[in-house]
Order: sequence, then C-alpha cells, then structure tokens
Amino acid sequence: MHLSVEAFRAWKNKSVTLLGMSGVGKTYLSGILRGHDWFHYSGDYRIGKRYLDEPILDLIKQQAMQTPFLRDLLRRDWIDIQNNIKIEDLGPVLAFIGKLGNPARGGVPLDAFVRRQAQYREAEIAAMLDVPQFIRKAHDIYGYDHFVNDAGGSLCEMDDDRVIDCLSAHTLILYIQVTDAEEEQKLIDRAVSDPKPLYYRPAFLQEQLTLYLKENALQYAAEIDPDAFGRWVFPRLFRSRIPRYEAIAGPHGYTVTSQEVARVRDEKDFMALLETAIARKAD
Repeated sequence: MHLSVEAFRAWKNKSVTLLGMSGVGKTYLSGILRGHDWFHYSGDYRIGKRYLDEPILDLIKQQAMQTPFLRDLLRRDWIDIQNNIKIEDLGPVLAFIGKLGNPARGGVPLDAFVRRQAQYREAEIAAMLDVPQFIRKAHDIYGYDHFVNDAGGSLCEMDDDRVIDCLSAHTLILYIQVTDAEEEQKLIDRAVSDPKPLYYRPAFLQEQLTLYLKENALQYAAEIDPDAFGRWVFPRLFRSRIPRYEAIAGPHGYTVTSQEVARVRDEKDFMALLETAIARKAD
C-alpha cells in the first residue's frame, strides 16, 4: 500500500504490518500502540492458537505417553492438556519448532524437524492471509479504529506471493531496518547467547546444514549440538534475510531504522515516524 502523507493522515482506520527480524522493535511498537487503543494482531499467537494448536498438543501428548503414569491418565481421559500460549509468551510455538540436532541434547531429528518447519510455514501463510478478516473484526466487533500486524521475523521466507499481495493490499507495510553495525551485532549476540528455535527456508537449511557438518567433521544431523548450531547459523540467517526484507519493502512498503523505532514513546511519535517514512520514499 502506497500513500501520500496527506492520504495517510486522512486514512480513518489505519492498518500497519511491521516487518523485520525478531528484536528490532516490532513487539515494542505493538505494545505501545495497544496502549493507545490499536488492535494488536500477533502472527505467532494466531499460528499457535489456531493453526498449530492441534500439532502442539499432539507433540505434548506424544511426550507424555512415554511416562507410564501420564500415559494411563491420558488413555483414560482423566487429564486434559491445553496450549496456554500468550502474546507475550510464545513458548508453545517455539517448543514445537524445536532445534535441529541430537535428541539426547534436546534436539529434534532431521526428518521431524523438516516436517515441523513445513507445518510452521503453512501456518504462517494462513495466519497472514487471515489479516483482512481480523481488520474487519477489530473494527466491527471490538470497536478498534486502528490495527497493527506484528508479523514474525520469518515472513520474508514464505516465498508465497499471496501473502505479500494480501498484506500490501490491506495494510501499510513498515520494514524496520538495522543499519547500525553495533545494533546489528547486539541482535546477533543476543541470539548467539540464547539461541531460540527458528524457521529456515528449505534450501537455506540444506545449504547451511551441509556446510556445518563439513566444518565440524560430522556425518549426521543427529550428532549436532542444537545450541551450537543455533549460534553458528543465526548470523548467516540474519544476513540472508536482509535482501529479502528489502525486496518486500522496496515495491510494497516503507522503511525506518531500528534507531528511529527506539525513539518512539507513544502513538504520536509512531504517526510521525510513519509520515517521515512516507515522505522519505516520495523524495
């Protein structure tokens, strides 16, 4: 969606999609806007609550069935397991994706990992295609004037034209770019010190897995230390996503920097930031 500054100001019910790596400020902005009566749509929350709820519960039950005491309770329907995902705590989704590597070290075997990655991709696509109906629900049912789509960092990896076409038709796409080398290193250091489950494009995963095994003289993915692989691969994933974000923001959206986002303190600041991004692109 492309607008002039004047058209943006006149846009009565604003809808914005935040695009960028985890840690650049998408959820920070969404939290501020939620406090100013914007509807906060979390892509990962929708994924976990709607599209991966059953697979997440199946995985938990599969693990529980390995414990005799819990197996008996489950088979007799004496206990119930729920997915208590929260917008501020996406643990169930992260646990489902898992980390590739040695199961004895908490890793997921390669075949299961690839299968879960594919399930996550389909879930993220579906969640993003749900955005138009949630824009309507936010206004018609809940009475919100404005809508912010807090998209996952892997949105640029979906390789499905329907997603970007949908989001650009119904929302203003705002890419949060990391331009400062020090800030970039902070993001990488944070991910390296506390590696989290991530989505990888199949071609990227295969390429990096082959390279990692060779560099570490390993034969199989089952030999990989899950956290070590996460620390090694994140900087490569981070840099591989930058041109993909730019390919979306260039024709379909607007770009701001993470430093500019850090200076936003309220809705007024956010509106001013959007107007700056729109004006900058028009020049």
